[in-house]
Amino acid sequence: MRRFLGVVFLIFSTWLPAVVAAAGGNVLVLGDSLSAAHGIAPEAGWVTLLQQRLDASAAPRRVINASISGETTAGGLARLPALLKEHAPTLVLIELGANDGLRGLPLTEIRANLGKLLTQVRDTKARTVLIGIELPVNYGPQYRDGLRAMYRDLAGEFNVPLVPFLLEGVALDPALMQDDGLHPNAQGQPRLLDNVWPVLKGAL
Repeated sequence: MRRFLGVVFLIFSTWLPAVVAAAGGNVLVLGDSLSAAHGIAPEAGWVTLLQQRLDASAAPRRVINASISGETTAGGLARLPALLKEHAPTLVLIELGANDGLRGLPLTEIRANLGKLLTQVRDTKARTVLIGIELPVNYGPQYRDGLRAMYRDLAGEFNVPLVPFLLEGVALDPALMQDDGLHPNAQGQPRLLDNVWPVLKGAL
């Protein structure tokens, strides 16, 4: 009898965390190198830090990081349907547009792709958090201001929470950036999570 109860306890203790995580639903992060821990150890990235914070919370959830270095809005649009089907997330964080902007793609094209991404998530009844980016000053005020306004307008149109700038307080601090000047280092990753968390926790 004691052995039987021990087996039951082992099965229950293994199964319960998965049930607790499933109860809140999966969180899917669809991003580029800024969310893929480019140039640093994966465990130091802000998405992994998010998983750790959720694990320690009263309502843990599983975070699936589907971010790829170099990803564009078009690439994310091509991958999203399969990701939604496989992981059935209840919350999706969309962090895309930086590589489109660095390539100087028309803002109308970037906006159209992001709009389709938001629509696909909405059609599954999942919630969305949109994460914005900003470009270096050498791209000129017209393009930079247009990109900033694009995220704001999309968030309003689709009624989704917006993180205005993922790298707020990080991008202009050399101590928190890698030598390429584009990607945060490991020391900057907690600040990225702090930028996302106030918006994200309201959507959880």
